[in-house]
Amino acid sequence: MNIRANILLRVYLAFGLIVLFAFAVFLRLGQVQFVQGKKWKAMADSLSTRYVNVEATRGNIYSNDGSLLATSVPEYELRMDMFAGGIADDKIFNEKVDSLGFKLSQIFNDKTPKDYARMLRKGRQDSARYLLIHRKVGYADLKTIRTFPLYNIGKFSGGLIAVQQNKRILPFQALAARTIGYKNENVKNGVGLEGAYNEYINGETGKRLMQRIAGGVYIPVNEEAEVAPKDGADIISTIDINMQDLTQNALEKQLKLMRADHGTAILMEVATGEVRAVANFSKIEEGVYKEKFNYAIAGNQDPGSTFKLASYMALLEDKLVDTNTMIGTGYYQIPGKLITDSHPKIETVTVKRAFEESSNAAIAKLINMHYGSDPIKFTDHLYDWHLNEKMGLQIPGEAMPVVKNPKTNKSWNKNMTLPQMAYGYEMQLTPLKMLSFYNAVANNGKYVAPIFVKEIRRLGNPVEQFKARVINEQICSDVTLSKIKKMLEGVVNEGSGKKVVYNPLYKIAGKTGTAQVADANKGYKANKQYQASFVGYFPADKPKYSLIVVINDPKDAYYGATVSGPVFREIADRIYASDVQMYNDMPTRLVGNTGNPPTKAGQSKATQKVYKAFGFKLLFASKSEYYNIIDTSAGTVFQENSEKRGVMPNVAGMGLKDALYLLGNAGLKTKVAGSGKVINQSIAAGTRVGKGLGVQIELN
Repeated sequence: MNIRANILLRVYLAFGLIVLFAFAVFLRLGQVQFVQGKKWKAMADSLSTRYVNVEATRGNIYSNDGSLLATSVPEYELRMDMFAGGIADDKIFNEKVDSLGFKLSQIFNDKTPKDYARMLRKGRQDSARYLLIHRKVGYADLKTIRTFPLYNIGKFSGGLIAVQQNKRILPFQALAARTIGYKNENVKNGVGLEGAYNEYINGETGKRLMQRIAGGVYIPVNEEAEVAPKDGADIISTIDINMQDLTQNALEKQLKLMRADHGTAILMEVATGEVRAVANFSKIEEGVYKEKFNYAIAGNQDPGSTFKLASYMALLEDKLVDTNTMIGTGYYQIPGKLITDSHPKIETVTVKRAFEESSNAAIAKLINMHYGSDPIKFTDHLYDWHLNEKMGLQIPGEAMPVVKNPKTNKSWNKNMTLPQMAYGYEMQLTPLKMLSFYNAVANNGKYVAPIFVKEIRRLGNPVEQFKARVINEQICSDVTLSKIKKMLEGVVNEGSGKKVVYNPLYKIAGKTGTAQVADANKGYKANKQYQASFVGYFPADKPKYSLIVVINDPKDAYYGATVSGPVFREIADRIYASDVQMYNDMPTRLVGNTGNPPTKAGQSKATQKVYKAFGFKLLFASKSEYYNIIDTSAGTVFQENSEKRGVMPNVAGMGLKDALYLLGNAGLKTKVAGSGKVINQSIAAGTRVGKGLGVQIELN
């Protein structure tokens, strides 16, 4: 074979191999495309798309009077698809990009128009499909931005992508901030109501399909979520916004005046156990206080003299003393310690007087004398009153009380522990725990656990309602209770609280407390720090509210009456002055001519206008917009009928027009039978109701 033939053979062989390889490639491509196409397409989709969670809008938190304490508002992250359908043409983009840059600079005021235009052109050059424009944009600004050049071409065509995020805000800012709390990733169970009721408030997350584009960025496939999120339920708290404001201002003012380290004040409704206000302040710097820690429920410390209530209650209940029993004051010596009064004066006084003057020596001697040989008999009272147990509060963080017992506590000192417990040392109780015990006295012996939330609502309808749990139906006998109440009133009328807390216009019952706070490492002998407190209830003859004020490490003064008493007095005075029912519980009466004509219940302005036209002189002490009427032998009595959100109004005696107006405002669907005045309503007045609920009224 010659050289030429040899070369041709090799060429043909190489060409044949190339053709054969090409044929194999095309065969494989056909197999991948047509035989295995579905498999590889599904895999590609799974790698380039994914579902992500869409955050639900958290439910609102309301105060007892319907004010909004916490809510979520939409906040947007703005991005841009630089090659959306409406701006794919370079001519359209280049004509309007400078105008868009000017508008963006104008609304955000963080870059020059040229900087924005340059950023947009760079994004176009880089083929960006998800270019970040701005973060934290409000809804009002978003509406304006949608009208800007390019973006106004169309909702999808202009390239604007608005990614919604929810921002939690407190409309009243610092008011009840620690009680409202917060929920974030760094705190496992959350803080306050936000953490405790996160399961309800959080709602249910939705799902959105996202697609990965160049650069590993994911963008939404569709404008709307594939599975819409379900908004959270609303929480109706027991907090009264006006009382909260009053309590915080009074406490903060006194903390600054006394240059104290921290303090707390808690206001509770006696009968219901509903907490109306909670204030907690810590010193950040001189003259500056913030809510950083919930001392009300987690601030475990020696309660001091406020605990004497429990000591005297045990003595009276066991009939070991009476209020007129005589006891010495001033000093009391026990092995290893001389117990002295704050103003030592050796004299013999009644038990009632010893309590009023807050004698440490007297109560230590009484408890040691009667329970020294059998201390378990005393501590059993404390355990029967559940002072050693948590109250099971609705918000997290409640501290575990420490009440010693000679059987279980190794630190029990047979000479010192019992007499020191008598006046509030060698134990750990929170301010809310002490307030609840005093509240039980005001509540005729019924000891209830405080509550912070009374209802959960979804779309205006009640989901769950809460009432205070009864810890003890009767903490002591009626005889003991009567004596204790008189002793507490005596503290304010004649004792340690008279100079600061006493008010001649209404009765206050309570107890002062001063306790030396132990250093964690050096004990009581280190830098002497004191805790001043005042706890009680008002009006004493018909208790409606109980209140405790505790101030830690005040400077220049440290007695409970001097330091905490003014805060108690200011809060009590202003609440008493603003609550007409508290100081005038009588129904409002028509005064003037007798023989008043029969009247329908209804709008007060219309009623007054009619009576004025007939020449009747009237005195309306109340400013309620609507009244209910009661006919009596003494004339016509006008009862106040104030509208309360979520509560069934009383429409008895009203004409149809006024009744429909009130029921409509309450969100109820009304069925009517008869004509004239309303004589019956299917839902009793004062019942909790939700929007859309049906009610039937019968007219005569």
